[in-house]
Amino acid sequence: MRLEGFCKGLSWAILLIISVACSEFNDIRKSDDWEKKYKAALEYYEEEDYYRANVLLEEVLPLLRGTEYEEKAQFLYAYSHYYRKQYILSAHYFKTFYDTYGRSEYAEEALYRYAYSLYSQSPEYNLDQSSTYEAIQAIQLFINRYPGSENREEATAIIDKLQRKLELKAFDNARLYHQLRVWKSAIIAFDNFSNDYPDSPLNERAQFLKIESSYELAARSIESKKEERFRQTVDYYQEFLDTYPESEYLKEAENIYKATLKGLESVNTPTETAENS
Repeated sequence: MRLEGFCKGLSWAILLIISVACSEFNDIRKSDDWEKKYKAALEYYEEEDYYRANVLLEEVLPLLRGTEYEEKAQFLYAYSHYYRKQYILSAHYFKTFYDTYGRSEYAEEALYRYAYSLYSQSPEYNLDQSSTYEAIQAIQLFINRYPGSENREEATAIIDKLQRKLELKAFDNARLYHQLRVWKSAIIAFDNFSNDYPDSPLNERAQFLKIESSYELAARSIESKKEERFRQTVDYYQEFLDTYPESEYLKEAENIYKATLKGLESVNTPTETAENS
């Protein structure tokens, strides 16, 4: 019973504190004193109450235009969105800050947080990657503008992560053509993948799937195109063998190669018989 009474008392105390805090916040919002609002916004920000800081900064910012307080207020306003994980808004406000206050002591940090906000909203690799491209451009801009920044190493690592995401997306797109049995498009997509990401660890699988796609395309082609496409499959196999002589896909590739030779033999046999007769 004592514990229950203590818990009830504690709950009431917490509710009372919250009620008083809300009352104080509402009184500040109703005030016509912009200095009081601005000071309170800074205090809320320092206390990591970014919601209240954001609300007060938004209300006071129009009143700070042209004053010595405007620059810092704009910067903290962007951060108040950032800390609340409102990355679309924080990206917008950090970029606006940088464009407006390019010579500010906060300019470098603002440009970096603009880029980082874009990175933070970049989706999983299997979704649309428009924002990923935007984030890469922003981070590269930051590196170019501030090559000596202490954030350069982290920025470079972020670009690598985003590039990896685009790499996975490109491979997935190519593999989708393969899964859908759109063989010609799959071959083109795997070629494009290898050209765009020559150092990717996925290249071995991409090149194997290209051989498979090439064989399937040849086997299903009209007679007049079969020989050329089977020979192209042989070329792909030879390139694969030269590049990945110990590949885990080598056995499967060899089986495709043997099937390709049989395909070539079946294409050429009627012609050879006709010539011999």
